[in-house]
Amino acid sequence: MIERIVLFKLKDEYCNDAARAEFAERTRTDLNALERVRSVTVGVPADEASEASWDISIVVRFDSMEDVQQYIIDPAHRAYVDGYAMPRIEVRKAWNFQT
Repeated sequence: MIERIVLFKLKDEYCNDAARAEFAERTRTDLNALERVRSVTVGVPADEASEASWDISIVVRFDSMEDVQQYIIDPAHRAYVDGYAMPRIEVRKAWNFQT
C-alpha cells in the first residue's frame, strides 16, 4: 500500500473555516471518484500551530507506485488540480510512503 501525503497552504483569501471546509469536501468528492484511488482522508488544522503552517492535509491511498504515477497524469485528477486546487494554493508539498 502507498500513502501519498499532501499538505496545502492556501492563499490568504481561502484561509478561513468556510473556505477550508469547501476545499476539503471538493477534494474528498473529486479524488474518491478516481479509479486507482483506494481511499482519501482530508484534514483541516486541529490547533493554532498547525493552522500557522498548513490549511489542508490529504492522505490518498493506492495499491502501488504505478497507480500513483497514473493518478498524477489522470485527466480527472489534472482537472481537479489545475482547475480547482492550484488557483487556491500558495504552497504544496507531497510525499509517498509505503505502508
